[in-house]
Amino acid sequence: MSLEWRVARRYLSSRRGTRFLSLITLIAIGGVAVGVMALIIVTAVMNGLQNELRRGILGVNPHVFVLTYGEGMRMAGWRGPIQEVRKVEGVVAAGPFVHTEVGLRNRGGYAEGAVLRGIVTEGDGSGVTDIPRLLREARISLGPTRSGLAPIAVGAGLAGRLGLIPGDTVTVVSFTNVRMTPMGPSPEMELFEFVGAVRTGMWEYDNKFSYTSLTAAQHLTGLNEAVSGLEVRLDDPQDATEVSLKIDKALGLPYRTDNWMTMNGALFNALKLEKLALFLILLLIVIVAAFNIVSTLVMVVTDKTREIGILKSMGMTSRRILRLFMVQGLVIGMVGAAIGGAGGVLVAWVTDYFRLIRIPGEIYFVSHLPVKVDPVDLVGILLATVVISFLATVYPAWQAARLDPVEAIRHE
Repeated sequence: MSLEWRVARRYLSSRRGTRFLSLITLIAIGGVAVGVMALIIVTAVMNGLQNELRRGILGVNPHVFVLTYGEGMRMAGWRGPIQEVRKVEGVVAAGPFVHTEVGLRNRGGYAEGAVLRGIVTEGDGSGVTDIPRLLREARISLGPTRSGLAPIAVGAGLAGRLGLIPGDTVTVVSFTNVRMTPMGPSPEMELFEFVGAVRTGMWEYDNKFSYTSLTAAQHLTGLNEAVSGLEVRLDDPQDATEVSLKIDKALGLPYRTDNWMTMNGALFNALKLEKLALFLILLLIVIVAAFNIVSTLVMVVTDKTREIGILKSMGMTSRRILRLFMVQGLVIGMVGAAIGGAGGVLVAWVTDYFRLIRIPGEIYFVSHLPVKVDPVDLVGILLATVVISFLATVYPAWQAARLDPVEAIRHE
């Protein structure tokens, strides 16, 4: 194999009178490198977007919800079921929550719609989501306030639009606990004290959600001791469907479950489909680059016809001639794949580390383009490139191997 490698390296190198062949070799390598780089960057972008969305969704939401049938998000007597849920294999933590649509109005009269979550921030049930941790890191407490009013923490974007600063009074209008009066429906209204802005990193949640203590949310919505449901955190979020079935079996009717995978399934399926489509489209770039390898080797065969004839007349077999040109094509493919792989990983890292590309958060839920290179995807792309490059060498190598030595030497 050393002879084939030495001859192939000589054919690939630039010598006087053969600089054109050296140029097209570089073009072939560049074509492969660009294709590989494009594939790596695009798949890294799709992986980063999926991971960022998954991280954000799982950070502010439980993995599994336990609700009831036909009671309008009302679960009375929840203390027994929560103990049964905590016994289910795979469950790490479980806690009660209250979820309701509200209107928030500042002292100036400006109001916006929001989602209010009543959560447990201390003791059992506080480890279901990342919200209690984020509140502690921001030094925000949902405990007693200076004014004696119930506390409320608001998403950073929503708090900014309302112009809130800690200590401000916020009027919260509940759309759940609506009383009928002779004058028509009258929603429950209470004053809360704004205790801080929460930043989760997810645009949708920072601009829509607000948080208060479980007791305050129960009072506002008229649930008294009841809650909207139970939220559950799992050891492995990917087991959400399986654990949901176990919880359904353990609790029975009238309880039901929902999980993050079914609630966000359409979004992640769309991202997977988009990733596959972009992968197949950009794979065409690598295939086009493979045609450059074919043309390069065909030109080498044409230019080196006499040399091939001399090699065969000196005893070099057709099989070794075949390997010679396959080695040459493989070198082009492997060098191009290595350059493209290194360039793609570098561009992906720089883009993600410095957050170079900003995107509209209201559409993509995140404010910058996240990029993450998956080692499995990287290896797959590089292997696919080498295989395609190898297949591209078959025809020109076969053409070179079947040359008749006498005719080749006579070639001008």
